[in-house]
Amino acid sequence: MKDYGSSHPQEQAPPFARKRARGEPEVTHSLRAPSTYFLRAARGAPLESHRRFRSLLGSGAMGKKGKKEKKGRGAEKTAAKMEKKVSKRSRKEEEDLEALIAHFQTLDARKTQVVETPCSPPSPRLNASLSTHPEKDELILFGGEYFNGQKTFLYNELYVYNIRKDSWTKVEIPNPPPRRCAHQAVVVPQGGGQLWIFGGEFASPDGEQFYHYKDLWVLHLATKTWEQVRSPGGPSGRSGHRMVAWKRQLILFGGFHESTRDYIYYNDVYAFNLDTFTWSKLSPSGTGPTPRSGCQMTVTPQGNIIIYGGYSKQRVRKDVDRGTQHSDMFLLKAEDGSEGKWSWTRINPSGAKPTPRSGFSVAVAPNHQTLLFGGVCDEEEEESLEGDFLNDLHFYDPIRNRWFAGQLKGPKAEKRRRRRGRKAEPGGADKQAAKGPSAQEPLEVVREVVSEDGTVVTIKQVLAAPGVAGQLESDDDDGPEEAGVAPVEPSPRSNAMLAVKHGRLYLYGGMFEAGDRQVTLSDLYCLDLHKMEEWMVLVETDPESQEWLEETDSDEDSEEAEGAEGGGEEDEDEEEEEEESGEEGGEEHPSVAPGELFADYLPRTEQHWLRCARDSVGPGAPERRVLRAAQALAQAFYDGSAGRWTEGGAVPCGLK
Repeated sequence: MKDYGSSHPQEQAPPFARKRARGEPEVTHSLRAPSTYFLRAARGAPLESHRRFRSLLGSGAMGKKGKKEKKGRGAEKTAAKMEKKVSKRSRKEEEDLEALIAHFQTLDARKTQVVETPCSPPSPRLNASLSTHPEKDELILFGGEYFNGQKTFLYNELYVYNIRKDSWTKVEIPNPPPRRCAHQAVVVPQGGGQLWIFGGEFASPDGEQFYHYKDLWVLHLATKTWEQVRSPGGPSGRSGHRMVAWKRQLILFGGFHESTRDYIYYNDVYAFNLDTFTWSKLSPSGTGPTPRSGCQMTVTPQGNIIIYGGYSKQRVRKDVDRGTQHSDMFLLKAEDGSEGKWSWTRINPSGAKPTPRSGFSVAVAPNHQTLLFGGVCDEEEEESLEGDFLNDLHFYDPIRNRWFAGQLKGPKAEKRRRRRGRKAEPGGADKQAAKGPSAQEPLEVVREVVSEDGTVVTIKQVLAAPGVAGQLESDDDDGPEEAGVAPVEPSPRSNAMLAVKHGRLYLYGGMFEAGDRQVTLSDLYCLDLHKMEEWMVLVETDPESQEWLEETDSDEDSEEAEGAEGGGEEDEDEEEEEEESGEEGGEEHPSVAPGELFADYLPRTEQHWLRCARDSVGPGAPERRVLRAAQALAQAFYDGSAGRWTEGGAVPCGLK
């Protein structure tokens, strides 16, 4: 097992493999195979217990005002009753987990001084927080989790990314918050900069129990010290909530809490005063959002708060629950500028609205516009759940109450920039030639493509080295925008972490699913929101970090044991022969014509990639999965041929 960056990571060994990082079940427990049971809450939806549970969602009742109010009061009473039940049942679980949390805090207490260590980019993780330093050109990454198919690692590490130096530093500070994920972090400028963190969750080693934090911490950025702020009257323990800085207060909304049998979503609102260090529960008038988690929460230039979307789950019958991807929007407003009276108003923005989704990421763009990226749109049935992951960009203008899609313009004058770069370095060609013949050798690149059904197919490409001749010939070549080369962009994903600094959007990590496999990313992208030209890749995902351990049952273990007892050397020889034959006898794929768009390349070569996909996923696979695998293979080969993996021309490759 690899160490994913933490000195003492919390390892969990759930009894069932984890299928959904977003939290929705594929099937109920009575129908669920062990390999698809363990469902986590990356986007704010709870793990489904192996025993019977109930969920409570506030629902808007249609009809006369009196009936609405009556049903509303009834829902509030039921919610209070459910919360009491959840709290009672989870008390024993939390007592068990508190001892485990205390153990890890004892390990953290051994740190007595601040240690800053330059390091490589952080390992893949989900549900961490990415924040911007209010005074420095830095991004701050805290906490998170990583799942490798069998174990989950929880973190309380603190990483700092220096934007100007393009470098990472791991900062170890004494007495940090306990390990957690799905928390909320907000930065305020006072006191030289403060990072406030509330809530989140911790899980037991067997993945059966969860501890939802209700603690509040502040990291004093100037002095690099952690402080736990103890104040009564705050929110109950929860995950998947949202929190923003409003004037000199922290405003918190929603989230969920889970025990072994039950879980509950919230739509309550709390305020924490940064001057008096006191909590207060707000009671806005009007009809607000139904209980939910994982929503958008941002502050408008007028000082109002926007709530958009989110996720919740509702029980439709015994042991069957259905998730809801909300797409409604609400305005939370302080009446007459008073901090004591608030009101809810439902609003209906115009423009090109995002499609309903969950697991999207949010940041505040220049001009106080809200930026929304990616997510997943689920197709849910009683016994199955498939999601289409997205990488689109949307902006919400609160002044005009309008959505519009974020369209990239593409790089400008790329060819002229290259020529100017060569003029700025006279003798550059001589320096390149001085590197010797090794610089001219072809480069073999091997990439793994994960199709929708979880099949991992290896594509091998031999790329011509970008030698001197290639550079000279590029003077007369068309630029990427003229040749029709697809622009670099983040792959479709959910739960990416976003931050905006100096008008630049930084996107870190996220996840997508391929069959039963969850792929957690660790890449870092940057987009200039003023120019909206192209994404810049700052950190690529390290293939070595994409470890995935399949869950094995007793039958598979016994077969492996029998194979180990007899015929081991023969099996190894057969495997070696298969590998050699795969390397030598690879099929050549249709090459990409110069300047050919992927939209033209795919129809032209579709039958070839369908044959490759059927060979990979098997003849009995559903046609839909075969089609997705074929598209993934074609896209991967096209991207490599277009020079997106490395510079130079692509040569037809082998598939093994």
